[in-house]
Amino acid sequence: MDHTPRHALSHPTRRSLLRGLSALAVLGASTGLSGYARAQDVPAAPAPMPTDAAAQQSLPPFSFDALSEEMRAAASAEPGPRATLPEGFLATLTYDDYRLIRFNPDRARFSSEDSRFRLHAFHLGWLFKEPVQMFELEGETARPMAFNTDDFIYEREAAEHAPQHMDLPGVAGFRLHYPLNRPDIFDELIAFQGASYFRALGRGSLYGISARGLAVNTGLSVAEEFPRFTRFWIEKPAAGAGRMTLFAAMESASLTGAYRFTIIPGDETVIEVTARLFFRTDIDQLGIAPLTSMFLYGDRNRDQFNDFRPRVHDSDGLAITRADGEQVWRPLANPPRLASSYFTETAPQAFGLHQRERDFDAYQDASAHYERRPSLRVEPLGNWGKGAVRLVEIPSDKEVNDNIVAFWVPEDKARAGESREYSYRLIWGDLPVDPAAELAHVTASRAGEGGVSGVENTDGTRKFVIDFKDGVIAGLPPEASGPEGALKANTTIYNGEIVTQTLFKIPSQGIWRLVLDVHAENGATVELSAHLSGWGRRLSETWAYQWIKA
Repeated sequence: MDHTPRHALSHPTRRSLLRGLSALAVLGASTGLSGYARAQDVPAAPAPMPTDAAAQQSLPPFSFDALSEEMRAAASAEPGPRATLPEGFLATLTYDDYRLIRFNPDRARFSSEDSRFRLHAFHLGWLFKEPVQMFELEGETARPMAFNTDDFIYEREAAEHAPQHMDLPGVAGFRLHYPLNRPDIFDELIAFQGASYFRALGRGSLYGISARGLAVNTGLSVAEEFPRFTRFWIEKPAAGAGRMTLFAAMESASLTGAYRFTIIPGDETVIEVTARLFFRTDIDQLGIAPLTSMFLYGDRNRDQFNDFRPRVHDSDGLAITRADGEQVWRPLANPPRLASSYFTETAPQAFGLHQRERDFDAYQDASAHYERRPSLRVEPLGNWGKGAVRLVEIPSDKEVNDNIVAFWVPEDKARAGESREYSYRLIWGDLPVDPAAELAHVTASRAGEGGVSGVENTDGTRKFVIDFKDGVIAGLPPEASGPEGALKANTTIYNGEIVTQTLFKIPSQGIWRLVLDVHAENGATVELSAHLSGWGRRLSETWAYQWIKA
């Protein structure tokens, strides 16, 4: 792991956007933004396409290669002006107005009886002031998807302000529905809204972690840039099709991009992504396949929150599978100051933010149901070469703030005039650890005051307790460790000292417990790692952690 300087984020830009997205997740439960429709409630005929001639006119033949060439050409010119809302109704919508607006499911696109997908749009206004253009794609023929106020339901005060039959200059994004959990219910499957953010669900999941198309200069001292998807082309789903492909144009000050998404719903929903990027300017840090999540507190910082719930987080750790198959588990933290970790890799097999704990008792939240938030794994397709998985952790005192970001940083910086292509697979779902795997996994990672329990701690140490479970070590007797045993704990520390280290088995729980007492100077950033080995081989995944001693 590399150790790099920590810099301040541009909090207002990031936080204002993320607060808005988090607020949408909350209001979705009360307004139907995360709702569903019964399969038998589908209209007898699909919602009609707009009839005005301008909207119906045929566009040039569409292909992913043609879109790529268009975006390549756009990158050689100065960026155009950003779209804005016209004065009037849309520009004056407040949060209170916005939460009273929802898409009318009777107007869903692709609502023929033989289609397994439905498309709903998000309304413009409030935080979402830049219109997104939508196109229906059939073969190489692209037709504009126009929307007007008839496509939406306006409740109470919002109904008083909404003009009837008013054409909209675009939408704020869209969501796709699919019979994910039951054949008679069209559940929400995936939503694109806000810059290049999107979320998806596996079977039984609730929205939590988000992905982004791209991260530019995230967590640096320079201003972060938020590329946005400005246009989408949605392939009309074939009768009974269990997958859907869509395309997107990305625009930003320093680059353009062409994206292809193939969405395959299931127990684990898979999205195959191809991103073609074209650079106008040099970029200090390019973030590929960025993931955004929330970690407020858990076993390592529970004492900092006066809350009845044992844990509050959408994700509890960063998992990395290195090129040689080594597994790394990095529990997340809510640090006292901005924290950053780099895991230097060459062609990693996978990385992702996971929610390992799936027991309701671990959270005790009957509303948020954090035990049902999806994990998200990134699997690079092709050789991504040298680079690093970067983890950024932002201090937060509220669960509405998405304060965790992880992404791939290529070793070579992007330069003006270059183009790059990245392909990868996003897998959303429970993603449980395989109990039959040869390597033991970290099942718990706790922290607290160091020293002997019940005795005043005078040396300022911090205690870390790591439980390893399953794998071949599960069947070893307690005497397999200790002075004469072959099972060993291999630990490393940077910028601190391990004062005591103990490894022992708890037979009743079937776990091996590693206990570390660690000392560091005030203000130090300490990097820790540990894994179990014996008989000439590695026997567990690697536990890694960053402790900032405040």
